[in-house]
Amino acid sequence: MSESNETSDDKYPLRSVGRALDVLQALGAGSGKGMSVGEIAEAIGVSRSTAFTLLQTMVARGFVADTRIGGARLYRLGLALVHLGDRAVAEMGITQIATPILQQLTDATQLTSRLAVLDDGYAVAIGRVDAPGPFRMTASLGRRELPHCSSVGKSLLARLPSEQVMAILTRLGMPRRTEHTLTSQAALIADLRAISARGYAFDNEEDNIGVVCVGAAVYDRTGDAVAAISVTCMKLGRSEEDLHQLGSAVRAYADRISQLLGGPAHSALPPLP
Repeated sequence: MSESNETSDDKYPLRSVGRALDVLQALGAGSGKGMSVGEIAEAIGVSRSTAFTLLQTMVARGFVADTRIGGARLYRLGLALVHLGDRAVAEMGITQIATPILQQLTDATQLTSRLAVLDDGYAVAIGRVDAPGPFRMTASLGRRELPHCSSVGKSLLARLPSEQVMAILTRLGMPRRTEHTLTSQAALIADLRAISARGYAFDNEEDNIGVVCVGAAVYDRTGDAVAAISVTCMKLGRSEEDLHQLGSAVRAYADRISQLLGGPAHSALPPLP
């Protein structure tokens, strides 16, 4: 492409905007160590002078940052994008982001799926996709659930510091819901460590006899567990291997939501002490 053609093309604002977006995509696809003007020019198919002009405008607005390393100047994504990303997520809302993934999870498992958050220590469902067919296992949205016997509650507790978990359990208590409910803090802490390691939690008839829920946490860009998703099924006819396979599937769909929030997959998180 000749410089004269590029200059002519740049008279049209949409072409310039498109090239600026191409720069962002090129930087986003890079290694994160930064790219030179020449590398960016080659990636988006323009001359070095055009790339340099685009970059200087984007640096001035904070969408691109530049760093001098020796005699070279390298460019990377700027912090203005972080602010816009946070605003986009906040305006969209986690329920809107997660609902299409919940639908995919329900389609794949034929089970009712839920999205929940911690509210004052309780697990509260804020989204749900019902399973197909006449027989459905549903739960009310907005109802507070004790976290020690909830798969979503335990998924979220598992990523909190132990002292914070103990404070929640002491304040809310650990009443026995069924013969399978964990009612001692020591037993629950041991379960939370296992959940943190494998990335998914079970409510194995701990809230209702005959009912199993399998949950996994969702993470934002800071690595905090901001929500959890789950599916619910009957225990009858489900082997332990079946439940762990279901747990792996739920964790995979939770990771998809985390990715949309800019967060890591569970496998990328460091273990809690």
